[in-house]
Amino acid sequence: MNYYRITGITAALALLIGAVGCNNSSNKGADQKDSMSDIDTSTAQKMDSITVSPIADSKEFPGANLEIASITAEKVGADSAKVSVKYNVKNFKLTEMTDDAHASHMANSHDGQHIHFILDNKPYTALYKPEHAVTVALNSEHYLLSFLSRSYHESIKTTEASKLVKFKIDATGKLTQEAAVKEPSLFYSRPKGEYKGDETKNLLLDFYLVNTSIAPDGNKVTADINGQTFTLDKWGPYEIKGLPMGNNKVKLTLVDKEGNAITGDNVSVERDIKLTEK
Repeated sequence: MNYYRITGITAALALLIGAVGCNNSSNKGADQKDSMSDIDTSTAQKMDSITVSPIADSKEFPGANLEIASITAEKVGADSAKVSVKYNVKNFKLTEMTDDAHASHMANSHDGQHIHFILDNKPYTALYKPEHAVTVALNSEHYLLSFLSRSYHESIKTTEASKLVKFKIDATGKLTQEAAVKEPSLFYSRPKGEYKGDETKNLLLDFYLVNTSIAPDGNKVTADINGQTFTLDKWGPYEIKGLPMGNNKVKLTLVDKEGNAITGDNVSVERDIKLTEK
């Protein structure tokens, strides 16, 4: 297996030889901007025809805030409970289209900005209203990550724009929230599902970190794409290009500075995605 990492040296070589071209609790701290301005976007990790590149600055939303107004549950049927979540959203408009250059060349929701509702690190549900309900099993335990998203599905990576809760459902359907999650966690967001036509040219690679950061001399995220591994050491949106038509596999894993997989409940996630010409 071959590994590629974005580094300053790689960037310099890429610029010189022109070999690479670029055409989505305690989270990110207040001192970390929701921006990719410190990344040289001419840098791409390339293997065969697949490239993974950081993308340029995205539109920022100063003061964007997501709060969980309530989370309740009730027993429905013999073995399940209905969990209902309501949110408060401030300084951010759901259903508004994000005015940003990325919107023109990536899969962009026609319904506008939304909330990503990620339960147990499964594929997210896009919420265009600040509420959602889901059915879970009795006597079960769950992680729920919610964050504000631009219309083209890139997350807003600030502490105020996201919430992670852990809760249990008992045999009667009663919900109990547990203590704040403290373990380093990685949540998968994009790419997701099926892409058609022009959407297949540029796929957003986006993930969410909780209780950890990544850096060249610290923890990192590895992206295994169809058996090719790319190492990411900055938290921000990336762009995948060159994926073949048909079925593809993307696996994200949180690793330590030596490259060893970190253990925990939310540290490695795999998705199947599909690309079709029409």
